[in-house]
Amino acid sequence: MKVLQINTVCGSGSVGRIATDLMLTLKEEGHDCEILYGRRKAPEGLEGAVRVGNNLSMAQHVLATFFKGEHGFASEKVTERMIACINEYQPDVIQLHNIHGFYLNVEMLFNYLKVAGIPVVWTLHDCWSFTGHCAYFDYAGCDRWKEGCGNCPQHRTAYPYAIFKDNSRENYKRKEKAFTKVPNLTIVTPSQWLADLVGQSFLKKYPVKVIPNGIDREVFSPMEGRFRRKYGLQEKKVLLGVANIWEKRKGLDVFLQLASRLPEEYQIVLVGVSDRQSKKLPEKILGIPRTGKPSELAQWYTLADIYVNPTYEDNFPTTNLEALSCGTPVITFATGGSPEAIDASCGKVVPKGDVDALLVAILDMEESPVLKESCILKSRQYDKEERFREYIKLYEDILEADKQG
Repeated sequence: MKVLQINTVCGSGSVGRIATDLMLTLKEEGHDCEILYGRRKAPEGLEGAVRVGNNLSMAQHVLATFFKGEHGFASEKVTERMIACINEYQPDVIQLHNIHGFYLNVEMLFNYLKVAGIPVVWTLHDCWSFTGHCAYFDYAGCDRWKEGCGNCPQHRTAYPYAIFKDNSRENYKRKEKAFTKVPNLTIVTPSQWLADLVGQSFLKKYPVKVIPNGIDREVFSPMEGRFRRKYGLQEKKVLLGVANIWEKRKGLDVFLQLASRLPEEYQIVLVGVSDRQSKKLPEKILGIPRTGKPSELAQWYTLADIYVNPTYEDNFPTTNLEALSCGTPVITFATGGSPEAIDASCGKVVPKGDVDALLVAILDMEESPVLKESCILKSRQYDKEERFREYIKLYEDILEADKQG
């Protein structure tokens, strides 16, 4: 079986790593796989990764987005090259991941897929596919995507940042027309929450399968380190937060509120903080720069008494899974798919935005501690190799049905 994956990046970022890990699993199982991607560099020595994008095309796409609001409708030359690569490779299945990110013309690609006769699996890692602009709309409290978008409340303030023009209604129409014409398309979502949203969107005609994100449980396992001593945390109860970029939608303001209300023995540690942010944090919050080393993250997860995820919008955050795999209980807001991996055996879920309830949950955890073993047991459901085998089984089932149909 030959599988061709398409994503914005290869080997970096959560989705880029999912694509490369899936490729490695496919090859280990005796299949062939290539990745076409638009930006940055692939991991050194990775065979089968082809960058179709370039910096000039990306810059032009950024300008088309900023000035005309046409994100996803530029990069014609890059898309022509991508289609040529698909024709040359002749895959049995095309696996789409993120098709936004300033590198691809979605109309051209989907017009090709409409007539190519190749089964398509499309994993949605956010909501961009069925809105006229944004990747998430929870924080803005917007449901205009149910009615065709227009008058977008966050076209200037949310990725992909259409600064000078709200083109959300026209984009919505063009996406609906392009995305609903592919005859053999299956949608995958990492969370039931996102699957339910797809069922309310113009993509509802397609079958949807939920395959949760997985983690490397060998990397994310209890790992003692030197950070408690290095940062003077020996006598502290550590509340950990992790993000690529700390912003309001990730709950930075929640941690600032907690800092002024927690008892003396608690210390908040935020990994992923910028230098500028770190200088403004109160003493009760220790800011740690983003790390690209999973082993360091595993040490922080292991060190923490509780992993706190007060996200205001999310799909299925892998940080929750990583914390559990290191034996650390999780408390999260009831946001998107974030609560789906959490039950009473491994943590708590509190109403979104309710800082009072979050504080109570943190303090209650001291009275009724969650066993490390329970967290690790829960994380076994999210072993990445098992999740990737679900993808392979899905591909095989689709090809078998295609052969018989």
